[in-house]
Amino acid sequence: MTPRTRVTTLFELVDESATVDPEAEALVFADGERLTVGALADRSVRHAAALLALGVSAGDRVALLLPASADLVALLLAVTRVGAVAVPVNARYRPAEVRHVVAHSGAALLISAPAPAPGAPDLADLARSAVDEGPTPELRALVTLDQLGEHDAGPGAVADTQAGTRVRDPAVLVYTSGTTAAPKGALLSHEALVRLAAGIADRMALTPADRIWTAIPLFHGGGITFAFAALTARAAFVHPGHFDPTTTPALLEAERITVALAAFETIWLPVLDRPDRPSRDWSRLRLVMAVGVPERLRTMADRVPQAVHVSCVAMTESSAFLALGRLDDPLEARLTTGGHPMPGMRCRVIDPETGADLPPGTPGELLFRGPTAFDGYFRDPEATAATIDAQGWVHTGDVVTVDADGRVTFRSRLKDMLKVGGENVSAAEIEDHLLGHPAVGVVAVVAAPDARYVEVPAAFVQLAPGASATAEELIAHCVGQVASFRVPRYVRFVTEWPMSGTKIRKVELRARIADELAAAGITEAPRVGSRA
Repeated sequence: MTPRTRVTTLFELVDESATVDPEAEALVFADGERLTVGALADRSVRHAAALLALGVSAGDRVALLLPASADLVALLLAVTRVGAVAVPVNARYRPAEVRHVVAHSGAALLISAPAPAPGAPDLADLARSAVDEGPTPELRALVTLDQLGEHDAGPGAVADTQAGTRVRDPAVLVYTSGTTAAPKGALLSHEALVRLAAGIADRMALTPADRIWTAIPLFHGGGITFAFAALTARAAFVHPGHFDPTTTPALLEAERITVALAAFETIWLPVLDRPDRPSRDWSRLRLVMAVGVPERLRTMADRVPQAVHVSCVAMTESSAFLALGRLDDPLEARLTTGGHPMPGMRCRVIDPETGADLPPGTPGELLFRGPTAFDGYFRDPEATAATIDAQGWVHTGDVVTVDADGRVTFRSRLKDMLKVGGENVSAAEIEDHLLGHPAVGVVAVVAAPDARYVEVPAAFVQLAPGASATAEELIAHCVGQVASFRVPRYVRFVTEWPMSGTKIRKVELRARIADELAAAGITEAPRVGSRA
């Protein structure tokens, strides 16, 4: 039976860990910075005192445009100490995208990094350029970390202010990855994040002996939640800062990693493919979490045989994990499903047309509710009302199945469905088939406009290392093996993906193929078996 979670604010969670063992290593970043949990708590108090001196008050939003670092984690805590809401900003955004987040969130303060090392992005310059892009009417100040250190309201002021923070108050405003639409700001409470962190620690059997690695960015809901799960277990949280697969095998060895939260095959596969990986000592690695199609998960699991491999179903609106494999689940269940719902979470599968509940094993729309659910989209009542119904069920737009034992398996997005000549086509089904070709490393299928069929499948493919293939070859791999309306009519090869956090932005791929076809005057796709 899962132990009852003591619900606290985020900063109380860290302060309590600091009281138990202040010298426990809490954070490790690849730039060499290491912080104990006691030092993290102290730094977050200092940052909170600076925020108060700058006029930040309860309910304000504070945008954080920073690299993955100990200061970013400390500031996430500091913002919540003063009752404000932290808004992590994607450090890979362009100025217009940063301005959108700052303006939409109504941020009172935008904090960026000081001058970077040679070759690193200049986030202070990005912040200034973002403000120059257009109006940010609620922004009162733009400061760097160096400038933040010049202000201090004193620890007494921090203690007085944080005493008024409640567990149901919003703590973090995370902008969703936007794989199928423009990003929206999801409000996550202290309670939702603390409960999920405790659930992850329990489900993964985390202890103070664990050393947890992830490359998920800390502006991403998953990265934030993973950090707090580590703090909950008083385990070390190891982050590369900037993800580089060429240095990751050595990092996992040097830091004696026991838990790898790789999450996406776009992160884990390049690490496993490194030529030095077999020579590295990963013997301490006991657990790997990654998502992907079963064939790919089997391959990845075979390459790290001593570790237990689990998968998940996750989204920003559930604070990250909604479901996660159990360590004692059978291997086949861990590789073919996203696992059981997290503690306290309830899931339903409904017919998206009628709203009727569907029996186990039947694909339908996923609904969920429970303590880790988000509180709605910030300043978007229409989107919130369209997503959260009157009974509190969150309508995800994800197509899933739930088996007889309650395990959830992601199938596709409702909006990731193509309508090809009146036939409903799942992009995920085409992707799964293409992944069966040995030359295919990563694939994303989107809809291309078509005068005859309204839309047809277009496949963007990144080849496996050292592999080669032609568009005709990949189309031939599908012809006769899947229904003709599922055969991709266009294949485009890529070496880089348009990413939002760690997810491929299909909205950009759809625009790319549509623009290409329009520029070429192509209105109808080649017939199946014709040149693509």
